[in-house]
Amino acid sequence: MNIDKSKPILVTGASGYIASWIIKKLLQKGCTVRGTVRDKDNKARYQHLVDLTKKTSGKFEAIQADLMNEGDFDEAAQGCEVIMHTASPFIRSGIKDPEKQLIAPALQGTRNVLGAANKAESVKKVVLTSSVVAIYGDAADLSKTKNGVFTEEYWNETSTPTHQPYAYSKTVAEKEGWKIAEAQDRWKLVVINPSFVLGPSLTNRKDSTSIATMLDFLKGTFKQGVPKVSFGIVDVRDIAEAHIEAAFRENAEGRHIMVGDHSSLKGIAKKIEEAYPKKYKLPRNTINKLMSYMVGPMFGLSWKYVSRNVGKSLKFDNSKSVNDLGIDYIPFEQTIREHVEQLEADGLVRG
Repeated sequence: MNIDKSKPILVTGASGYIASWIIKKLLQKGCTVRGTVRDKDNKARYQHLVDLTKKTSGKFEAIQADLMNEGDFDEAAQGCEVIMHTASPFIRSGIKDPEKQLIAPALQGTRNVLGAANKAESVKKVVLTSSVVAIYGDAADLSKTKNGVFTEEYWNETSTPTHQPYAYSKTVAEKEGWKIAEAQDRWKLVVINPSFVLGPSLTNRKDSTSIATMLDFLKGTFKQGVPKVSFGIVDVRDIAEAHIEAAFRENAEGRHIMVGDHSSLKGIAKKIEEAYPKKYKLPRNTINKLMSYMVGPMFGLSWKYVSRNVGKSLKFDNSKSVNDLGIDYIPFEQTIREHVEQLEADGLVRG
């Protein structure tokens, strides 16, 4: 399946943290990108993408489309051989209505975008941004794996609309994606499953959960200590590269776990401290499980989350992304250092 790189490429959620890096890399390759935004009149949200066209040989066009509106992506998909669907809400705390805030946009958005792929005869490949939380819900799920490691064969079976609703939304959306893809035979679906994404942003926005978490570290929010929670870490630039390789590599198929390193909240603090000694009020301690139950809500953690995640380890197999997509992961310490540099340069924290 050869992709004609001269044809326009549709990227949903264009102004987002991951999508912006995807678009930058595509523009640097001279591609024409159609990026969807919810409000085309709000140019400040995507001006950084327009500005990139002045420094590259690529072209960018903003197109208004809403995940919840059926047919909004149909016209944008016409003439495209590749669609990259990155748009989906990422909210971990302050969730009042999981169905409205997370599940419906993720599920309906996937249906609308892949429905547009079905209507556009030009489309050959769809790259879907899923998550490792579509593979597992809680760290406790690791005990159910064959060899104590999560691979692409596993699906999250423990999240619900009330427990880990974000993970549930990513799971049902990806499953819907595979259902739609398997019902036709013209285009191929390739899925990217990132772990916790960090790394420099191309904008000074603070509404990304990844960026908000880094800001909490740097502003001393966690200085009293953090729960002992483990997760995978991956650089946003590696995720962008994975999407592009998934689109252009002829043999790319299936799901791809994207984990560059394993860490914890304390592990992030340690990397910041190593790069910026004594500069920020970082957590020195890990709070015990009993204390985690008490302060968990401050971190957006329910009692059930604490029970099934605090103090438990995680392990992922990223070999498929390395072997099939050629990803050479950016070192964890570089990701942290350059993320802090960006936040300081944009004035989001005092450098």
